[in-house]
Amino acid sequence: MYQQFYNLRDIPFSLAPDPAYLFRTESLLEVMANLQYGIESGKGLVVVTGEVGTGKTTVLRSLLQSLDRSVLSAYIFNPLLSTEEFFDLLASEFRLKPQPSKAAMLRLLGYVLMSRHTQGMRTVLVIDEAHLLPAHLLEEIRLLSNFETNREKLLQIILCGQPELHDVLVQPELRQLKQRISLKCQIKIFTERETGEYIRWRLRVAGGRDENLFTTEAIRMIHHFSGGIPRLINNICDNALLSGFSEESPCITQSIIGDVIDLLDLAPMTVASPQTVEAILDEQERRATPGAAKMNQAPIKQIPQSTPKVRYIRPAPVQDESKFTIETEQEEAPRFFARVKVLKR
Repeated sequence: MYQQFYNLRDIPFSLAPDPAYLFRTESLLEVMANLQYGIESGKGLVVVTGEVGTGKTTVLRSLLQSLDRSVLSAYIFNPLLSTEEFFDLLASEFRLKPQPSKAAMLRLLGYVLMSRHTQGMRTVLVIDEAHLLPAHLLEEIRLLSNFETNREKLLQIILCGQPELHDVLVQPELRQLKQRISLKCQIKIFTERETGEYIRWRLRVAGGRDENLFTTEAIRMIHHFSGGIPRLINNICDNALLSGFSEESPCITQSIIGDVIDLLDLAPMTVASPQTVEAILDEQERRATPGAAKMNQAPIKQIPQSTPKVRYIRPAPVQDESKFTIETEQEEAPRFFARVKVLKR
């Protein structure tokens, strides 16, 4: 819709994991190098983690796409399977004939792995969303790693998942699997500089010629509200381009990004201490009661000691000042809400 207006050949900020748009940061290059080394050196089990939306699936697809024909790979993106389903899918991915039993499948798999190894070829099993792997499949994966020669593993296994995968692997009953991990690496979120480079990179890949389509202030705001997570950056930028097109704006400004942030409800909840809440309420009372400060009158509303220790304040964007809505819960009193205005800090 907006491609022609901004002179783009393609949609630059699609959420699809397209390897053509893989932006190689130092962190990502390190991960790719570890994966390549693990496969080529027969290291066996490699673990990759990254926060939600950091591009783990894109990295895996880019890796698989870069492998030559001598590497046979199986890619499993949904690990919520029974043991029978897991081996059935494994056989399909490795292009093996279905077998009547698990034992028969393991014999055939062992024969294929050894045959490929003697010819100098590699075999790789890639499991995405590995933090969701049930215990019985983690044990099956550990046993698959037993396919080996005296010097090398016959099957290279890559487990990729969210940071929760670390918590899964440290469980006492999985200590045997954890000891077999030869390499671990992490996909990190973008810095502010990398966020700007990432946005300009994707615009160039999509055919854009104006590298300053997003203003510096807009990029800074995108990084702040996305937290440097590529998926959120893509979502914000795509909506910003659509909004800019509707307004016929030649560039994406901070104002447009602000509207998109509000539309996507990405403004974070800020946490205030009880003292901060009391100060805001006191200020409200003083403004509502002329002369109260001079008379040293006590605030009308007091927050009792039994009030919870955390209060949540959500900012509502306005031009001249920030509005905050405060929600307070008391143990022995009904819930009440107070809306106050405070000047920007």
